[in-house]
Amino acid sequence: MKKALSIAVCTAVMASMLAGCGNTAAPAASEAPAAAATEEAAPAETTDEAAPAEEASDEPVTLTLGIWPEDTLTADIEMHEGFVAKMAEIDPNVTCVPAYYKYSTDTFMPMVEAGTVPTIFETWFTEPQKLIRNGAVADITDELDARGWLDSMNPSIKALLSDENGRVYGIPRDGYALGLMLNVELFEEAGLVDENGYPIAPTTWEELAETAKTIKDATGAAGLCLLAKDNAGGWHFSNIAWAFGATLCTENEDGTFTANLASDEAIAAMEYVKSLKWDYDVLTADPTSEDWGTGFTQLGTGAAAMYIAANDAVNQPTQVNGLPVDKLAMTAIPAGPGGQYSLYGGTPYMFSKDATSAEINAALDYLELMGKAPVATDDAIAGMEADAQNKNAEGVPVIPRFPCWVDQDVLDAEAKIIEEYGNVDTALYQSYFDATSSDGLRLEEPGLTQDMYAELTKVLQAVITDKDADVAALMQTANDNYQALLDGE
Repeated sequence: MKKALSIAVCTAVMASMLAGCGNTAAPAASEAPAAAATEEAAPAETTDEAAPAEEASDEPVTLTLGIWPEDTLTADIEMHEGFVAKMAEIDPNVTCVPAYYKYSTDTFMPMVEAGTVPTIFETWFTEPQKLIRNGAVADITDELDARGWLDSMNPSIKALLSDENGRVYGIPRDGYALGLMLNVELFEEAGLVDENGYPIAPTTWEELAETAKTIKDATGAAGLCLLAKDNAGGWHFSNIAWAFGATLCTENEDGTFTANLASDEAIAAMEYVKSLKWDYDVLTADPTSEDWGTGFTQLGTGAAAMYIAANDAVNQPTQVNGLPVDKLAMTAIPAGPGGQYSLYGGTPYMFSKDATSAEINAALDYLELMGKAPVATDDAIAGMEADAQNKNAEGVPVIPRFPCWVDQDVLDAEAKIIEEYGNVDTALYQSYFDATSSDGLRLEEPGLTQDMYAELTKVLQAVITDKDADVAALMQTANDNYQALLDGE
């Protein structure tokens, strides 16, 4: 069962990603055509140990690892310490410097100006085009070409990480699609499980409100953790708005953008959110204090039963916040009158504009050791296995990741590792993967996406704190503000 799920998901998601991702200017919201896997992939064969793409450096190289785990993830740190030791064997002239860094739109450009950006760091798929235009990241085309990695990258994702001349500035860590995470313990306590003990998840937004109320009445816990503190609130809301039929921004033929935050559909979606607070009373005590991290805390500790989240963050409610691995489930984002969509995005690795070629090559060697490169060498497979073993030991679900590479040897190796190390009942994730392998994948809206999220979050804060808030007026103000930004005013 685990093998069939992982291979089918990887194949289907790859097909939809190839068809549905955005362009080099900004990813337009689109629907990816359905794809289905009909054949099992052959088991991966371990390849001979591959030499590094570049010879060991002659001069000392300092590699600042902005991808280092946060201090509380001690097992993850231990795993990375193993990678550092292996790096020392590959190239003793490289000194690895741990530097945990969380990308922020508010602080990144000041770091660029100060020259303090780590050699390698993670960001979001909404950011590369802006960073490239601003000259804030390094061109790594030549280094990737020398390794033969350029043709292994999903072409649509490569476009997101490239400039108008086809020069490449990053590589993907992975992709994600939003779904609905469930605290199974709270569903059990509320009696919302089927004859097999699986949680009865809501399939529509109307059902979600009723399910949340049942859980709140039965357990005292919030039915849903809604974010309304920062841009993540607008990010989640955009997925709700799509379900109500909204398109929040359109790209025009002349390259300009038109804001659509005040459409009837977008207003209806915000009215729905308002009702979760004032009609159903199913949210956490103060959504305006909830951000991406606190949402996982609420879910993992049993303070909330449901939370919009993605497959790449299953460690957050479990490893970070203590939810047993068998008490987490994921289901599809609920459908609305406008359909069912899952917001698709991803995490790229990018590099400091000040990084030298030797530093970039050292970082790429490190990614290979982590198993995050488009190769299936012994070292890369060992890195994948170390990651899976660590997840098992730390109580993190071992589930498929969204593939960003098209190299079949890599896909086969990943499928084999998931088959071997899978530690969850796949039925707890099946509806999520079914939905995100279909025609409902949709990229984030184009045109100053983070600014759009910020405007939407302001409205969320208003409707959550004021029972009499005029949703239509607030959405019109947000639309006007957003359009002014799009117009460069």
